[in-house]
Amino acid sequence: MEVFDKFKIWVLLICLISQLGHGFYLPGSYPHKYTVGDPLSVKVNSLTSIDTEIPYSYYSLPFCKPPEGVKDSAENLGELLMGDRIENSPYKFKMFKNESEIFVCQTKPLSGDEYKLLTNRIDEIYQVNVMLDNLPAIRYMKRDTYYLRWTGYPIGIKGQEGYYIYNHLKFKVLVHKYEETNVASVMGTGDATEAIPSIGKSGNDVPGYMVVGFEVTPCSVRHNLGSLKKLETYGKYPSKITCEENIVGVTIKENEPVAFTYEVSFVESDIKWPSRWDAYLKMEGAKVHWFSILNSLMVITFLAGIVLVIFLRTVRRDLTHYEELDKEAQAQMNEELSGWKLVVADVFRAPGNPSLLCVMVGDGVQILGMAVVTIMFAALGFMSPASRGTLVTGMLIFYMILGILAGYVAVRMWRTIFCGDHRGWVSVTWKVSCFFPGIAFLILFTLNFLLWGSHSTGAIPFSLFVILILLWFCISVPLTFVGGYFGAKAGHIEYPVRTNQIPREIPAQKYPSWLLVLGAGTLPFGTLFIELFFIMSSIWMGRVYYVFGFLLVVLILLVVVCAEVSLVLTYMHLCVEDWKWWWKSFFASGSVALYIFLYSINYLIFDLKSLSGPVSATLYLGYSLLMVLAIMLATGTVGFLSSFWFVHYLFSSVKFD
Repeated sequence: MEVFDKFKIWVLLICLISQLGHGFYLPGSYPHKYTVGDPLSVKVNSLTSIDTEIPYSYYSLPFCKPPEGVKDSAENLGELLMGDRIENSPYKFKMFKNESEIFVCQTKPLSGDEYKLLTNRIDEIYQVNVMLDNLPAIRYMKRDTYYLRWTGYPIGIKGQEGYYIYNHLKFKVLVHKYEETNVASVMGTGDATEAIPSIGKSGNDVPGYMVVGFEVTPCSVRHNLGSLKKLETYGKYPSKITCEENIVGVTIKENEPVAFTYEVSFVESDIKWPSRWDAYLKMEGAKVHWFSILNSLMVITFLAGIVLVIFLRTVRRDLTHYEELDKEAQAQMNEELSGWKLVVADVFRAPGNPSLLCVMVGDGVQILGMAVVTIMFAALGFMSPASRGTLVTGMLIFYMILGILAGYVAVRMWRTIFCGDHRGWVSVTWKVSCFFPGIAFLILFTLNFLLWGSHSTGAIPFSLFVILILLWFCISVPLTFVGGYFGAKAGHIEYPVRTNQIPREIPAQKYPSWLLVLGAGTLPFGTLFIELFFIMSSIWMGRVYYVFGFLLVVLILLVVVCAEVSLVLTYMHLCVEDWKWWWKSFFASGSVALYIFLYSINYLIFDLKSLSGPVSATLYLGYSLLMVLAIMLATGTVGFLSSFWFVHYLFSSVKFD
């Protein structure tokens, strides 16, 4: 009955969580009510390109600036690290008031440098990213019987007669009627907070609207420059403008100005506030994700069968037979040991470079913990694309907090290897707190020089580097030392057998053991590579990734496969009397990182073949190297800890003299 009661409690808890998920809109900010005529401000983000992967500021090109001047929006740590630079724009609307032929500005005659910069950005397929009420503008293009969907729009296009610029924007704002007219407007978060109407007015029963969609159609239109001389900003263009995306009208030329105009229309939509991100988060390739999971389950089942055979048919059989013998027969059997039983006096001999092993295991635990917690929060909807930068910010916060766990695991493993001796734990803790962050800082600092040289918004500002270093040494390092202190105070894990002073000679092997270790990484890679394609496309192709539920399942399956692979290989090494299993168990599962790096190179050559320039390729390979290092530490730690548990269990089940 107790089990049944616990089951009922869990069912009720799951139902409650699901109801909460339906009752509250976790992704994004709170709804904002706008009455007819309230001002709406469009904002601009960095210019981006899948051709170079180097973001630039919107106002680095000769575009119109707002009359009140350019102002930066408040940005969090994650946005700055991702290269986002959100600024105000000259495009302004009034709620539910359609406007057309609105003149923005006419630039000065383009200088030689400005003309060259514009044409280069058009060649490099740079996109303009605009947003309204925290929603990025989405662009639809009809191809045969279906529509293609992008966020943002291109700066221009290259034609037979030269370079054409998109200088007229046709905006379409989808709005949904505010349903609770007697409820006061709620102050929200995000970009739209500046446009919230005052709440103190006596007129809350006035019908209001919420922005639930934002679309843009860019056009290249030839303006009559003579008729623009007397026009002021937001004035009415004297003639009708016909906007057709497939027809280009104006080429940019040196020493000639460019005029910019726009129009906006409001359409009432059935889309409700919680569903307004559905257009961006439509899950494409759901069948492929399920295929990835089924593929992983097949690999797990295969490996689980091997593990089961090892435990039931081999280890259990040997142990049962051993326990049935009397003491005299056991003593005689100890003299006739074979296979894994022969290395009993060497299996727990300290590995080469034990300090580095403890450091890598500690950092691996920290990275794995960060990944699990971050993906869990993202799967629950707390880190949606609506809240820019929260995913990266959350990763940094969780990584720093889990420094406690890294210090504890590393120091306790250090004490276990040296049979309870706690000397040197301070040195191990310091290395744990500096090993992975130090390598990450070195890679980021090197790549940042390339971005600084390109004047990209993707370059981390020097002030942010100082903040990151302060977070590292003032929060992460002290927390790691706290964990190390508790690890030094905790009891070490007792070895079940004694270790001889003289190491046993390892017999010559038919095949190099490291070849088997490197080959073992193919199995974990097989569970991961399909989901890896979607993740890479999200990072480098500008696609929104939001299937964190699938990613959480794949991560769990990856952990299981890594544990099984390492356990099987450790047993195979022990059976051929190879007692140097420590590092091999780590790299048996950690070698998956090698195949991920090779896949990254393959993705660069075949999927990012439009990527241009050595700077872009260096950035790609640098970030891939950092990702691969983190994956190696996390997966290697899973393999090592599972193998350590297996070896400890195996030799503690038999009493040797």
